[in-house]
Amino acid sequence: MQINRRRFLQKSAVVSAALAGLPIKVRPQLATSGQESNPAKARPVILATDIGDDIDDTWALGFLLKCPELDLKLVLTEYGKAQYRAKLIGKFLQATGHGHIPIGVGPSLGPQGEGPQAAWVKDYDLGSYPGKVHKDGIQALIDTVMQSPQPVTLIVIGPMPNVAAALTRQPRIADHARLVGMAGSVRLGYDGTAQPSAEWNVKADVKAAQQVLAGAWEVTITPLDTCGLVKLDGGQYRSVREATNPVAATVIENYRIWSAGGQNPHAADSYSTTLFDTVAVYLAVTQQLCTMESLNVRVSDDGYTRVDPVGKRMQVATQWKDLDAYRNFLVQRLIA
Repeated sequence: MQINRRRFLQKSAVVSAALAGLPIKVRPQLATSGQESNPAKARPVILATDIGDDIDDTWALGFLLKCPELDLKLVLTEYGKAQYRAKLIGKFLQATGHGHIPIGVGPSLGPQGEGPQAAWVKDYDLGSYPGKVHKDGIQALIDTVMQSPQPVTLIVIGPMPNVAAALTRQPRIADHARLVGMAGSVRLGYDGTAQPSAEWNVKADVKAAQQVLAGAWEVTITPLDTCGLVKLDGGQYRSVREATNPVAATVIENYRIWSAGGQNPHAADSYSTTLFDTVAVYLAVTQQLCTMESLNVRVSDDGYTRVDPVGKRMQVATQWKDLDAYRNFLVQRLIA
């Protein structure tokens, strides 16, 4: 079964490359692994997301659904706009054949209203979602972690007030979970600048980030140093844009709606935005393509993630070993 799956992925990569006019390059060691071929060994994960603002959360959710190493147990809305975000999650999961996955609705605190993907869910009734919708998403996170027979990986790709609230309500979740987050800026800032930035997921709620990133659990982060460099264009992007499987098609459908109201309404024809959040999903699968450093990191009151001897010891993806190989990995997962 493992050999057949590998041959299938290799064949898919060759066909997709040919259609896109790309040089045919297949990296089977990156496209599949021994863990992938055995879903029984998939690691339980929870995704905490502020989906519906930047489009990269939508890409990350799609990517996660295409990672058989990960068993998605709950998707939790983060950082306000709870009903809007929950509707996006519900329709996305249902449209892609994953309507059994529970949704946790965060409290209606923080930003209110909707966002640039509102048109996609304007007629969607969350009450029609076939899976469980937990009105108290914070408690759903706690229950999912505490009732899991295996340690849970919590993938955080937004500001962190609801994760912080869960940690306050039940500190013992830190004994049963590890955290993988898209957060911070260590040596590089936005767009690869040499000056670190106050990264959004941290700056939006500094106190929550301080609590979560200093928590008693194992922490791994992708700061802007790595996740801020990920974009798709050319043949790589075309392969995803032209893919017909439900996940890739639903990602692109949302991207078209999202970009239509932006500065470049035709961006979805040619290239992606920066896909920050996809790297947190990747690190929950493997760290193969990243240089990982064990650093003491402290969140300052002005929203910076500073290397500091008194900070929390965590694993930080500070550089890419092969960024193009990661782009290929992401593309092949999405189009498979």
